[in-house]
Amino acid sequence: MANEAYPCPCDIGHRLEYGGMGCEVQVEHIKAYVTKSPVAAGKAVIVIQDIFGWQLPNTRYMADMIAGNGYITIVPDFFVGQEPWDPSADRSTFSEWLKTKNAQKIDKEVDAVLRYLKQECHAQKIGVVGFCWGGIAVHHLMMKYSEFRAGVSVYGIVKDSEDVYNLKNPTLFIFAENDAVIPLEQVSLLTQKLKEHCKVAYQIKTFSGQTHGFVHRKREDCSPADKPYIDEARRNLLEWLSKYI
Repeated sequence: MANEAYPCPCDIGHRLEYGGMGCEVQVEHIKAYVTKSPVAAGKAVIVIQDIFGWQLPNTRYMADMIAGNGYITIVPDFFVGQEPWDPSADRSTFSEWLKTKNAQKIDKEVDAVLRYLKQECHAQKIGVVGFCWGGIAVHHLMMKYSEFRAGVSVYGIVKDSEDVYNLKNPTLFIFAENDAVIPLEQVSLLTQKLKEHCKVAYQIKTFSGQTHGFVHRKREDCSPADKPYIDEARRNLLEWLSKYI
């Protein structure tokens, strides 16, 4: 996600060369990328894109990683056919582009995806994971939909209002210490408010020395120093889903 002034620094990361293990399907009015696990046992995870859209190989890689741990995963096109942000575009146009991409106004699409997972995939236990723009969406959904048994918000901007602390089910928040658009003060405020108001399990982890996008936008071989943090964050994500779904 980005602040109001300039685009998400996810574009400083790597775009993976990755084809994917799943397939594209039509889910009512939107397209989606679905990966099925032979051992899913009625468990599913919705994976929410960053500003670069549902077809970004990095997001599909993360969805396939999650699926490999025993879940049906689905990456819906939450931009509903609109173009994702192009990192080569004029940055001065980003604010206008973002106005039509409200991460807190995706309930229609979420409802469609939930119907698909329940009716077509026979999912009974569902979680949600989101990166960047999708991290904001996860935060929103975990306050509104009690049917999400677990949520993981990965570097989603924290909105400073009282209603962002009323989580309905366990939520993990992953942040980077050197995130250009999420100051540590915002993370501290979120921590304080959750401690005061939240009545369900939650965890906030800030990874030392890391930057926005490190969990899904950096290659594992990008730096020997970064790899342990990437591995730990991904492991934490999977452990959270396993514990609560």
